[in-house]
Amino acid sequence: HRDLHSFPTRRSSDLFSLLLCIACGGASTSTEVPAETTTGDETVRAAVDVQTGSVAAALAGAHRSDEHRARDEHRHPAETLAFFGITPEMNVVEVWPGGGWYSEVLAPTLRDHGTLIAAGYDPEDTGRRGGYERSYREKLAERPDVYDQIEHVVFTGDALMTDVPDASADAVLVFRAVHNMVRDNGPVAEYFTAMARVLKPGGVLGIVAHRTPEGLDVATDGSAGYLTEAAVIAHAEAAGFTLAERSEINANPQDTHVHPDGVWSMPPGLRGGDESLRNLGESDRMTLRFVKAAATE
Repeated sequence: HRDLHSFPTRRSSDLFSLLLCIACGGASTSTEVPAETTTGDETVRAAVDVQTGSVAAALAGAHRSDEHRARDEHRHPAETLAFFGITPEMNVVEVWPGGGWYSEVLAPTLRDHGTLIAAGYDPEDTGRRGGYERSYREKLAERPDVYDQIEHVVFTGDALMTDVPDASADAVLVFRAVHNMVRDNGPVAEYFTAMARVLKPGGVLGIVAHRTPEGLDVATDGSAGYLTEAAVIAHAEAAGFTLAERSEINANPQDTHVHPDGVWSMPPGLRGGDESLRNLGESDRMTLRFVKAAATE
């Protein structure tokens, strides 16, 4: 990794000092990043500490918006990453990171001793997904002090992480994206095969996905966002994974699963404007940890 960013020395009369100290075990080093503080008519630059090497420190980091912090109680990032066994020295692939909610946590955690690979859509794609990818990369470019060491690869079409060497990743994480693999129809098996290819023997495939129970009148082809646990497990097992453990960390028993706009009817999107759903939390989600079989002699 490259050296961490630092500020040039400034005279004390020119600097309004601000230090965010995060006392949490496992944090290793920090990067000083610019922030603006307004005092009367004068706006000065301040130093804000963003610690690395710790999920707790990343969650408390000043780089996260209040809007994203508000979702912690529904997405349970610390518990989820602990369940998947993520540690700061790992080589981790995040599949289709979307708006970067989990990248905000993973990038500082892995920055000094590990690697984060963002397996996204093709930024040259002129469609909606290409737009998502460009927006994601623009977001990261605004904070190079936090995100400049993320490695980008394409995970779509004929480029299913072809730049990632075989058996090189400790973990592949898929947050609320398996329904898009299913919605793509044919390639779902190819997606899971590619994820298995890049994982080391014994490596972890961690999946959080919108869940619906068997037997409800809910589309399970990905179009409503919901999938059954049995279907996701079957896709993973077909690619050679073994289900190691399942967790109810991200379960929501208040989700009835039957909504006009699928999972997007639930917060935070509230598509369709059904305000009665606002206080029910986010969608019911399965949390599954799979393991790639160890190599046999």
